[in-house]
Amino acid sequence: MANSTVLRHRSLLLCGLVLFGFGAFVFADWYSALPVTAKATYVGRNSCAECHANQVDQWHGSHHDRAMELPSETSVLGDFNDSSFSRFGVTTRFFRRDGKYFVNTEGPDGEFQDFEIKYTFGCEPMQQYMVEFPDGRVQVLRVSWDTVKNEWFYVTPPDVLDERIEPGDPLHWTGIGQNWNTMCAECHSTNLQKNFDPEKNTYSTTFTEIDVSCEMCHGPASIHVELANSNSLFWDRNHGYGLVKLKGGTSDKQIETCAPCHSRRTHIHADYRAGDKYMDHFDPALLRESLYHADGQILDEVYVYGSFLQSKMYAKDVRCTDCHNPHSLELKFEGNQLCAQCHLPGKYDSPSHHHHVDSAATQCVNCHMMEQNYMVIDGRRDHSFRIPRPDLSAELGTPNACNNCHDKPEETSEWAANAVREWYGDRRPDDPHYGVALAAGRRGDEEGEQQLLELLKRLDVPDIVRATALELLANYDSVESRRMSREALDDSNPLVRTAGLRALSIEFLAKFPKLVAEKLQDGVRLVRLAAARRMVGQSEQLLVPEFRDALRQAVVEYRAAQEVMQERAAAQLNLAAISQAEGNNRATIKYLRRAMIQEPYLSGVRDRLAQVMEQEGGNPEAIRKLRSEEVDLLARNYEFMPDSADIRYQRGMLLYLIDEYDEARVALEDACRLGPDNYSNWLALALICEKQERWNEVAKALRKMNELRPDDPNVRGILQRIEQARGGQ
Repeated sequence: MANSTVLRHRSLLLCGLVLFGFGAFVFADWYSALPVTAKATYVGRNSCAECHANQVDQWHGSHHDRAMELPSETSVLGDFNDSSFSRFGVTTRFFRRDGKYFVNTEGPDGEFQDFEIKYTFGCEPMQQYMVEFPDGRVQVLRVSWDTVKNEWFYVTPPDVLDERIEPGDPLHWTGIGQNWNTMCAECHSTNLQKNFDPEKNTYSTTFTEIDVSCEMCHGPASIHVELANSNSLFWDRNHGYGLVKLKGGTSDKQIETCAPCHSRRTHIHADYRAGDKYMDHFDPALLRESLYHADGQILDEVYVYGSFLQSKMYAKDVRCTDCHNPHSLELKFEGNQLCAQCHLPGKYDSPSHHHHVDSAATQCVNCHMMEQNYMVIDGRRDHSFRIPRPDLSAELGTPNACNNCHDKPEETSEWAANAVREWYGDRRPDDPHYGVALAAGRRGDEEGEQQLLELLKRLDVPDIVRATALELLANYDSVESRRMSREALDDSNPLVRTAGLRALSIEFLAKFPKLVAEKLQDGVRLVRLAAARRMVGQSEQLLVPEFRDALRQAVVEYRAAQEVMQERAAAQLNLAAISQAEGNNRATIKYLRRAMIQEPYLSGVRDRLAQVMEQEGGNPEAIRKLRSEEVDLLARNYEFMPDSADIRYQRGMLLYLIDEYDEARVALEDACRLGPDNYSNWLALALICEKQERWNEVAKALRKMNELRPDDPNVRGILQRIEQARGGQ
């Protein structure tokens, strides 16, 4: 009995030791799978394919796969068998030589020469071709291949449809508008590093993969691969550990992972990786007049995100992969079956809803996702999923789905609006529509302020619309508009907080500097940058002591944000502005010179440079030369903006500064003719006519000034000087 008891105890002890050992192993294995602090690196899609062959197979041949390729028999779709295309006297010839692909066309100097094709770009419905220059610039040819019609065509800029674009113009194929490094590359390649050198004005651009590959969306995968190969039982205990978690949870993470390449935005931080907060790295464009119609419909190329933010789909947590296969990029279902995932076909896919019998007219997307062509032939759909509003078209001049098909003379927007009212009643589900307020704000209507204020008080308005309304409200300087901008600083949405900061008046900043300074420590970089731009250069009494360190850090972030796009003059001008606000004229001069070299056709830069050089005691002849160049540049802009009073005014003032009084007077007379209600135009004309003792013309200008601003002291001052001058005659 005793022996059996001992044996039983030994067995239990042995089992306990085995269980303890196994438990210790499992715990150690579990613990080893805890998150690590090492920064992941890019490993390439071949590493992904070892475990994810099905996803990689779907990706092969997709638009992401073919976003950019080296030229070869399989990648080049265009006719390079000595074919040609002519437009406005420029003949572009495509041919092959020694197994390579070439184009003979007009170069940056206007001379025709042979250029080797370095890369192909895209595959459907068009393919473009790229040439690399010795300074590292890669330029995209405007003559492109239509893969549907199998013919060459010319990609016209949206505002230059029927003109020859000369060499030296930013829109020429060798200009900044067609530069791959800055305009295209970061969304067509994986792990792109631009490597722009502002001193040499050159690029050394690199990428780890030539196209949009796995790690572009899932993030660098070195940690994921290491864990997957570790033979741990718990290597993926945190779902998707080592990669971005794109499934489950709310839709924000997935949408913000797609947004960097599918949005109109400015890059504000260099080290973006998939999964990072979107507004820590990008500044999305609002619903501005040049980009969107007043009701938020797409106008210019805006790449989906800004539209989607307006939609009820976004508000209801719908995400990209609910409709799109993320690897093949194909739609998950054909036709109305795609929408039927959520919208009952018995209710919506029926004549009682769409009131049409034609197959095309019964497709949900044709009414709720109007298509517009960009780059001449590339059709893209509006992702705001809007209700057709021909009544808004009648009121605001915006497009609508009804008249997109019904375009006979008698089929007006009023005709379509009446049909919609007959079918669905007098009111639409999205009434009152925000487009009415945005349109009034754009026009500067007196009632626009109240409409924008009412819009901002509504709870059902998309955040991007509220941010746009705040931007427009800044044009109405009133107690109520200032209060609304102040309230926006505490909004839950960073886009709205940013718009609020940018809309604040100087008077508000002077009165409540602490409210702005607090945003220097906001949790979102975009907001911090906006606060830094408002605070930097303010007088000492406005620099709240407890936030001075935060301001210094935010200014460092602001400078870094500009350096992301430092190949563009806009970034150099921003750096110049912040340097000037800090009182650093030497740095200001450096940045202005860079801007002038990078985009020499921009007006205003030379005069700003001349002003700062004057403050620094610069060479008078060099200053005069800069202003003379600016005068010539403004004169060339006359043909592009023949009705611009502002250009005439600027040119007149510059001519005055270089003592060309007669030409200055003529330019200012044109400014007054084109802008008769602008007080500054008449004041400048009065002063120069006074300088030339042209008393009758002075009197005419003074009468107009007095009409615009009765009892203005400037009028009295000029009159007194005239009386003194003429008293001696």
